[in-house]
Amino acid sequence: MAGMLRTLAIDTATPACSVALFGGDTLISSDYAKIGRGHAERLVPMIQSLPGKGHADRIMVNIGPGSFTGIRVGISAARALALAWDAECSGYSCLSLVAAMANAQQPAARQPAPGSAIDVAMIAGHGEFFFQSFSSECLPTSDIVSLSPAGAAAISAAGILAGNAAVQLAQLRPDTTAIELLPDARAWPLLADAPLPPSAAYIRAADATPAKPAPVIAAPAKAGSC
Repeated sequence: MAGMLRTLAIDTATPACSVALFGGDTLISSDYAKIGRGHAERLVPMIQSLPGKGHADRIMVNIGPGSFTGIRVGISAARALALAWDAECSGYSCLSLVAAMANAQQPAARQPAPGSAIDVAMIAGHGEFFFQSFSSECLPTSDIVSLSPAGAAAISAAGILAGNAAVQLAQLRPDTTAIELLPDARAWPLLADAPLPPSAAYIRAADATPAKPAPVIAAPAKAGSC
């Protein structure tokens, strides 16, 4: 694969942590683990275990929505490596990758025909789902929103539901096919979307905000001083 553009894909926006190195669109090597937390500790060893320690001409990173910490870990690593390697750095949407992965599933795994529209639902925390609809070409047909399960069910119309909240959403839409998925860097070539800037797409506000600094209170003046 000498002379081929090498791409390193990094995905840390969800409970899964994965990396994949490509020559063109051909997978060279990868690593994937569903870890829940601890992406910061796992990511660098994963990259270093790839051939050439993952060195690439281009870096693609999942920019979310998803875990605030996971998104930050992935984007920070991607930007640092791009600077060190003088590489291009771009992002991709978490929900777009899940839609593309669902579309690539074997036809026998779902009732609607291949190429059907897909709704993606990912767990967003606080009882909500990140939700977005996609066309049969896996292009987004709506904006990403964060909704209650009932709110997502009210606007969901596709026969295929994908994501780690798909099974839960299917309970409110029983005549659908649910494909439970987490994004995987190995599926990066399936994306139909144009690359995005490597900036976080949080959608929801952070679960915790930094504490405001305590006000500075001047010491009382001593008697007789001015």
